[in-house]
Amino acid sequence: MPSSPGPLARAYAACEALARSHYENFPVASWLLPRAMRPHIAAVYAFARIADDIADEGEAPAAQRESQLRAWQDRLHAAISSSTEGIPAAFGDDKGLMLVALAHSIRTFDLPIALFDDLVSAFAQDITTSRYDSWDEVFDYCRRSANPVGRLVLRIAGYTDEALDRSSDALCTALQLTNFWQDFGRDVRIGRLYVPRDVVVSSRAREMELSGPYLTDSWMIAMSQCIDVTRRQFAAGRAVCDGVTGRLRFELRFTWLGGTRILDRVEQTGPDLLYHRPALGVRDLPSLVWRAARWTSPS
Repeated sequence: MPSSPGPLARAYAACEALARSHYENFPVASWLLPRAMRPHIAAVYAFARIADDIADEGEAPAAQRESQLRAWQDRLHAAISSSTEGIPAAFGDDKGLMLVALAHSIRTFDLPIALFDDLVSAFAQDITTSRYDSWDEVFDYCRRSANPVGRLVLRIAGYTDEALDRSSDALCTALQLTNFWQDFGRDVRIGRLYVPRDVVVSSRAREMELSGPYLTDSWMIAMSQCIDVTRRQFAAGRAVCDGVTGRLRFELRFTWLGGTRILDRVEQTGPDLLYHRPALGVRDLPSLVWRAARWTSPS
């Protein structure tokens, strides 16, 4: 990233400002990351955040949101095609500034454009799809909604190892699934359900039981299955936390620990999950930092 206060520096600053302004479970471009990586991770985050916001504008018609997502994707492709590192007139608004920064990051690290297209396709799917028949369908969604971010982080850090990619995919899928179960009640209230239908059927659960105020025994069985699947993904995602070095290693360990703690809280919340969203707080940070520093790799 340029250090001078020129147009490109302002573009990255806009991305970092957006990242700082949004609450997330896990640190985004935080002090845990190597300093040189932070602007580029913020640029990736800004692109995904804006796309997600477009998809979640519930009052706009679905066709309009899908059109806006395609336009956002097209603007990124146009920014990548531009050879200048200045700010073309067509990208002079705040969102355009962020695209200029991301295009610079993509060129700098030769980031695969397909990963960004995957993100957009997942956000578009959120507009049209509210139920999933099987784990295969849920995992395919995670492959496009979460896994690209992990792979982009690895590329920005200089890693191109296939084994790390696979472990990163597992960790990102685990984090996405954890977010589904964390937001279970909120999603139900807006008509969205990520628990696969085959799990619902095998648990003898019925959607009509989700009118509250508590999860029924059958839904507790379904959620137990979901939590077990998520824990297996976290287990497969440990390797990437040990396969990188430096501050990124600490960041990924911290993220892994934070994700598993939220999953524990989802399980502990039990029947109250419909109207209580488990989350981390400031009091969790010292313990997570201490555990990340004393992390022991499995033998």
